[in-house]
Amino acid sequence: MNGVTVVDHPLVQHKLTLMRDKTRSTKGFRQLLNEIGMLLCYEVTRDLPTELVDVETPITTMRAPMLAGKKLVFAPILRAGVGFLDAMLDLVPSARVAHIGLYRDPETLKAVEYYFKAPADVTDRLIIVIDPMLATANSAIAAIDLLKKRGARDLRFMCLLAAPEGIRRLQEAHPEVRIWTAAIDEKLDEHSYIVPGLGDAGDRMYGTR
Repeated sequence: MNGVTVVDHPLVQHKLTLMRDKTRSTKGFRQLLNEIGMLLCYEVTRDLPTELVDVETPITTMRAPMLAGKKLVFAPILRAGVGFLDAMLDLVPSARVAHIGLYRDPETLKAVEYYFKAPADVTDRLIIVIDPMLATANSAIAAIDLLKKRGARDLRFMCLLAAPEGIRRLQEAHPEVRIWTAAIDEKLDEHSYIVPGLGDAGDRMYGTR
């Protein structure tokens, strides 16, 4: 699909398979989500701009590349998106964080906002919105809507699993936002869960399934 990158690295696919296993413990699921979050972040940031700076090594001085421009913003959609955050901050410790609290209305399936906190200058920063599941895309669309209202212009979306229906809806609402995922699964079921999927990521993270 145009605008969608499936990260098919063997380590990513191996860890995803372990996460799909319904017998995986809460601790194991959380650890795998953390690990795969770092690997996905590596791919999402592959094309970040760099600039040459002077550095003195133990041997000599040289010109070497460093990240250019303002710091990144990681924007997890609460609650499950937080499962990616620590690993991504380990990889890019200078990144800022925006927290977006949304829950899915059980009847309408629409995303309802209950918390939003972001850096004041999001207009000038690359923002990576993170959520393990792209199912109906209601939460992803609502999160990006909120960020755009605050002035965000450069956004990417990173998830663990995506359904074709969710990808289509997100691209219809925000066609310029590129998507990174570990897999595109078959479909959504009648309850809007991804099939074959891995269940509710938030429930499995926090042991509430």
